[in-house]
Amino acid sequence: MRVAVNAWFLDEPGSGSGQYLQGLLGGMAALGGQEDLPDLLLVAPPDARRPELPGLSVEWWSPPAGPWRSNAGKVAFEQVVFPRACRRWGADVAHVPYWGSPLWPSVPTLVTVHDLIPLLLPAYRGGPLVRLYTRLASAAARRASLVLTDSLASKADIEAHLRLPGGRVRAIYLAVDERFTPRPDAQDAAVLRHYRLPHRYVLYLGPHDVRKNVAGLLEAFQIVAEADADVQLVVGGRLPEASNSPLYDPRPLAHALGIDGEVTFTGWVAEEHKPAFYRGAACAAFPSRYEGFGLPALEALACGTPLVASNAASLPELVGDAGFALDPDDVQGMAGAMLACLVDETLAAELRQRGPRQAARFRWTETARETLAAYREVAGGGRGAGTGA
Repeated sequence: MRVAVNAWFLDEPGSGSGQYLQGLLGGMAALGGQEDLPDLLLVAPPDARRPELPGLSVEWWSPPAGPWRSNAGKVAFEQVVFPRACRRWGADVAHVPYWGSPLWPSVPTLVTVHDLIPLLLPAYRGGPLVRLYTRLASAAARRASLVLTDSLASKADIEAHLRLPGGRVRAIYLAVDERFTPRPDAQDAAVLRHYRLPHRYVLYLGPHDVRKNVAGLLEAFQIVAEADADVQLVVGGRLPEASNSPLYDPRPLAHALGIDGEVTFTGWVAEEHKPAFYRGAACAAFPSRYEGFGLPALEALACGTPLVASNAASLPELVGDAGFALDPDDVQGMAGAMLACLVDETLAAELRQRGPRQAARFRWTETARETLAAYREVAGGGRGAGTGA
């Protein structure tokens, strides 16, 4: 089987789509000997870094140099370059691992729609060009042979808002890299020193936009800080220069709440340093209002960090009984859950055991196995039914 893949985000490990594609390809490689792996054509912009992908049969193709990184260039890549490359290479099936599939696919095509944020959340709808792109991506997804997504919550959203029958949408869970583990690494202490992290902290590690609900976390932590003067809040991730919807700068609120001295803003955290952040935390918080999947929550669980998350969208599917899942507007409840993790050693120890067990249910090899089955189904002319999750 010959599978062409839109590899636009492959060299962007800090993006969710980049993490997904890297994890999927790594999972496929790990299945060598267990599954009949396809030949792959990775279609990428000419300036893209081409990582080594041992264990896979890979060809690369890029268009000639040009302004591909512009908005118009990206659309041309998705709508013209990629389907043309699929046809010329003789692909049996194509996979676009983000919401940007061709409106006129040249071969049977799967598209992974991680979430419907631009449709469901007004702050993310953007200006006229962004809304036009969202309409294009929506129309193209309806023409795909099969839509993959990351959770049952996202599957329900896609069926409802893109008006697709359940047999055209399949949920296949994601996973986290194997480096997210409770086992300490020799470099952990050096990483924590490098970022000047406090000795005892609650951790938020993720993007900074309004749906992440960092404002609610700060309000909850103000209550925590009043009850426990020995703990600080660490907020990781690159901060915007100012709040400009949908981006959110939490620093003014921290000042207004009088907790500047109890909050450490680390800025950008390198991917390889994230496990040390989780392992060093007394508790992790992820109070997001909407997630198609929610990788940071699963990363915390995999590292054995007691987790306080929201019960919105996909997060209950990930958290299970391995952490707290609360209404994102329940500031008092969030504060109480964090305090429970901080002061109840028995509870914290139990959550540190449950987290890795829960995270172990999500494996990239299983993501790859179910995705390969979807490739074969679509290449054979089927459209599938039900959910892979």
